[in-house]
Amino acid sequence: MRKLPLLTICIFLSLPLHSYCQKPVYKDASQPIASRTQDLIKRMTLKEKVGQLLCPLGWEMYERQGNKVKVSQKFKDIVSKKQIGMLWATFRADPWTQKTLTNGLNPEMAAEAANELQRYMLQNTRLGIPIFLAEEAPHGHMAIGTTVFPTGIGQASTWNPSLLEKMSACVSKEVRLQGGHISYGPVLDLSRDPRWSRVEESYGEDPVLTGTLAASIIKGLGAGNLAAPYSTIATLKHFVAYAIPEGGHNGAAASVGERELREYYLPPFQSAVNAGAKSIMAAYNSIDGVPCSSNSFLLTDILIKEWGFKGFTVSDLGSIEGIKGSHRIARDYTEASILALKAGLNADLGGNAYPNLIAAVENGSIEERFIDTAVCRVLRLKFEMGLFEHPFVDPQKAKKEIKTPEQILLSRQVAKESIVLLENKNGILPLKKGVKLAVVGPNADNVYNMLGDYTAPQPEGNVITVLQGLRSKLSATQVSYVKGCAIRDTTENTISKAVSAAQESDVVIAVVGGSSARDFKTEYATTGAAIATDKTIGDMESGEGFDRSTLDLLGKQMDLLKALKKTGKPLIVVYIQGRPLNMNWAAENADALLCAWYPGQEGGSAVADVLFGDYNPAGRLPISVPRSVGQIPVHYNRKSPLDHRYVEEEATPRYAFGYGKSYTTFAYQNLNINKDTTKGIYRVSFTLQNTGAYDGEEVAQLYVKNQFASTSQPVKQLKHFERIHLKAGTSKLVEFELTTDDLSIIDMHMKKVFESTSTFTIMIGSSSDQIQLQKQLEI
Repeated sequence: MRKLPLLTICIFLSLPLHSYCQKPVYKDASQPIASRTQDLIKRMTLKEKVGQLLCPLGWEMYERQGNKVKVSQKFKDIVSKKQIGMLWATFRADPWTQKTLTNGLNPEMAAEAANELQRYMLQNTRLGIPIFLAEEAPHGHMAIGTTVFPTGIGQASTWNPSLLEKMSACVSKEVRLQGGHISYGPVLDLSRDPRWSRVEESYGEDPVLTGTLAASIIKGLGAGNLAAPYSTIATLKHFVAYAIPEGGHNGAAASVGERELREYYLPPFQSAVNAGAKSIMAAYNSIDGVPCSSNSFLLTDILIKEWGFKGFTVSDLGSIEGIKGSHRIARDYTEASILALKAGLNADLGGNAYPNLIAAVENGSIEERFIDTAVCRVLRLKFEMGLFEHPFVDPQKAKKEIKTPEQILLSRQVAKESIVLLENKNGILPLKKGVKLAVVGPNADNVYNMLGDYTAPQPEGNVITVLQGLRSKLSATQVSYVKGCAIRDTTENTISKAVSAAQESDVVIAVVGGSSARDFKTEYATTGAAIATDKTIGDMESGEGFDRSTLDLLGKQMDLLKALKKTGKPLIVVYIQGRPLNMNWAAENADALLCAWYPGQEGGSAVADVLFGDYNPAGRLPISVPRSVGQIPVHYNRKSPLDHRYVEEEATPRYAFGYGKSYTTFAYQNLNINKDTTKGIYRVSFTLQNTGAYDGEEVAQLYVKNQFASTSQPVKQLKHFERIHLKAGTSKLVEFELTTDDLSIIDMHMKKVFESTSTFTIMIGSSSDQIQLQKQLEI
């Protein structure tokens, strides 16, 4: 009985070691990531390699059976056919996906679905490579049951990097708890044409503000440390110059030269890459005749060679096909795929273009090494994230730790800090608690108009409207409500009832603006963009695909405002909007005017907090508000010379970049500039004092004007800013550090240089057009 085990051991020991216990290098967590990546690539077939570059649409890859989730037959088929390496928007729910509160996934079920997808990949594919799940997350994870924050333009209005770092950490955690790995966002395109439909997703018109906020957001998302449990791979959108399309048409060509790219449009992306972003999405548009999706100058020369980017690039949905269909520089999708891959575009969002690469390699049209390079960049991040060792998540943690009371309070804080007070005539605000209000307007009590595009369906009671926020401050008898009109539909008209309510009130609060609320009547392109038609009478007038030819309030909103003004009652106007709409009438006729953008699920509470003085507003505009469409572009940092007056109106915007009021006042004093020779920097200091009766915050802004340079420079350029809280009557010494990098330019040879014989005007202001202190700096 004892001889058999001994004989077995002897035979076992006589065999070569690798035949019974050798673990593949790629499965050995003790091995360097580079070694694991190369080992895995060597084991892969061409089809498996191409599959890792495919990212099909994910919401059809699961099936619900009551409260249970399993993988769908469609998922099994696509894995078998294409050997896919990623999925996009698996947990997405909205009218385009046809996923609702009824048939979509709550956080617990989403985590279970993620586990089932991973389990299938591990057990039913030859090499057991885990799958990446990429999710939309521009202002919260676009999934049912998550926390909804203000959209990007509202986030930018906070001018508060540390707050946005906290916000993005919350978003990243919610994505990872449900089994996601890649978070799409932030959108770093500089918005200089408010006709464009996606202004709401952006961080405004300025490279320094956008880049500074982007770096903080990336830090909150994990700063590229993918081994951290709640770190996501941030996908920056959209590379590059996507937000300045000709005619304001989404995806249209961008007219911009290399110098402007390097001065304005590339720096925000570089700031985010330096902060740890590891994925970048190519834009739909072309630049100088070359589509961004097949632009080797952008995707290889800039990203890889100049910036040392260590992540992977991905197409926008269908943008590789667009090289043929939209831009017409490829004869077929195979040629389009070859152009994109050779240019440095690694992954195919949609997953329908790059399968053509298999035949292209086999017939010699492209070398397999290009595919190997792209696959290496994707797989390396899977190893960095530890997916081979830890592919599963805990559904119970997802159930308990998503949209907690603390995260809801954070959403409210971001919303409060994003609100911009534009007018406050005769100090009408803050309101007294004994006031009787008439609350009117199409956005006063409209849940989805608070949220913006890229938002999942919301259960009843999850979103606080402005009406609900105001009612929480007062008794029921103090607040009356009449809608008055719709955003666009002119058949909905109760203006006369709104006037009657106003006449019986002390103060009228009119909530107007726009909407990015998708509905089930809207038609969608294959990219998910909404299609505007003259038959559509829903509220949606902003959001992807809804470009505008004017910026005027639509429907009967102006009729409503004018009728309310005639009552003689104090009129407070609140704009809920996704782009800077025409505010001329309100600026001149309203007693107070606020811009709240799309403030998210806690937006109504935030607006009410501001109106009643429970929070002193300090939001600042991240984008200029034009007087008319004819002024566009009207961004503050245009190149010299200064604009001159139009025949019809001033060349200046209605409200300038950086502008915003407070319930208190601030004084700027004692500007000093000192050179720190040990560090080669200039220390710019001044005293800021709260001279008013309220505690409050000021956003101090430092601008620079280059008086002489070898290439034309902006009339002024933001370099530093700080949001500072001061109690009434107190003061603080504020200091900024100016580096030679801050004072450098892009020269005639497209190089960033510091010209050592320059003269600069250093300006400290409360906005770009309200400079409080200035001094010359001779270099």
